[in-house]
Amino acid sequence: MRTPLCDEFGIEYPIFAFTHCRDVVAAVSKAGGLGVLGAVGFSPEQLEIELDWIDEHVDGKPYGVDTVMPQKAVDVHGENPDELLSQIRSLIDAQHWRYVESLVERFDLPPLPEDVKTGGVLGWTDEVAHRQVEIALSHPIALIANALGSPPKDVIDQAHAHGVKVAALAGKAVHAQRQVNDGVDVVIAQGYEAGGHTGEIATMVLVPEVVDAVAPTPVLAAGGIGSGRQIAAALALGAQGVWLGSLWLTTAESSASPAVLQAYLDATSADTVRSRCYTGKPARMLRNAWTDAWTDPEGPGPLGMPLQNVLTAEANARIARSNRKDLQFAPVGQIVGRMNEVRPVRDVMYRLVEEYIETVERLEHGTQV
Repeated sequence: MRTPLCDEFGIEYPIFAFTHCRDVVAAVSKAGGLGVLGAVGFSPEQLEIELDWIDEHVDGKPYGVDTVMPQKAVDVHGENPDELLSQIRSLIDAQHWRYVESLVERFDLPPLPEDVKTGGVLGWTDEVAHRQVEIALSHPIALIANALGSPPKDVIDQAHAHGVKVAALAGKAVHAQRQVNDGVDVVIAQGYEAGGHTGEIATMVLVPEVVDAVAPTPVLAAGGIGSGRQIAAALALGAQGVWLGSLWLTTAESSASPAVLQAYLDATSADTVRSRCYTGKPARMLRNAWTDAWTDPEGPGPLGMPLQNVLTAEANARIARSNRKDLQFAPVGQIVGRMNEVRPVRDVMYRLVEEYIETVERLEHGTQV
């Protein structure tokens, strides 16, 4: 399974693990891959705490950080989170506020305790994302990735000045070419099957297109990959490794709530949908009554990023607190159909490598599964 990216990052296997859970980051890196912490849900202060913890628990192994820096962002500015939230809330129209209120009433969502406050994710705003980058680069990270295309040129230059590689997710070959022109070191070709924000092209089609478009820049394959057989297929398509996110959501180290974890374990690969109901951009998640409500032709439809998340923040907090499996936001790719048991990260890594080896040996000997 070893590829040039393994030597470049000092890892044993070209398995890059995106996760919002610091325990998963450390476990993957210690098992020979490269854990990447999704920073978008953390305030800069919280991110500092998470990265300090990883530094102490990763045993000196390399890891990375993933930010979300949209190509187009709302025009809000300020150092104070409350000020930023106030500016964003002022951009949301009354019709959308009324619609969320009607959903809260329809689904009978209990109010939050007075001491619980929520305003929405600010990591999608330009200023907060830049602060996250600065904090990430103050730690011994090996990679900084951007989930929504190429990071701004100043961020790429800043990372390179610290000796840190830059990766970006792409859903089209033309986007990948632009990223490389901007100075991105690794392109993550993320297919339609993936969890979170995705494009329209399937992984099997996208990966070779991107590989050919950006050669010799290394490419990671993402979307619909959750087994050693699929890793072998990705490398056969020209990728130098894989970017896995959904697979870690049902590991023992995952921070998924009991309700969301059970939803993943019960789901089939046909139970996901691409929806703008949570972030404002198309993202794959489990379909439920909440996602259906945002496709209702009688409703106003979702807003863009980051307005939609701020709009629904309190409602989503109420849903999470009440453990409503039928409503909770559960981002995941179509690989969820294989995610039907809870296993430690180390066991998942071992099985990925073992099945990859078995697959390659079968191909060499011309035998079937």
